[in-house]
Amino acid sequence: MTSTEDLPRYRVLTGPDDAAFCRRISEMLDLGYELHGSPSLTFNGERVIVGQALIRPATTVIPD
Repeated sequence: MTSTEDLPRYRVLTGPDDAAFCRRISEMLDLGYELHGSPSLTFNGERVIVGQALIRPATTVIPD
């Protein structure tokens, strides 16, 4: 697994509104990301597409 220090602090995931998308979001939450704002939904003529922004809070470093 990737160290959380190597992960971007901001991500936007997009995809069909299905179980696989929910698993991707759940994986990001397990890595410490938090939902940022409401999901965005659109219809592409065949299915619903969803987008969700996520942020990973910065770790606070206390100086000596």
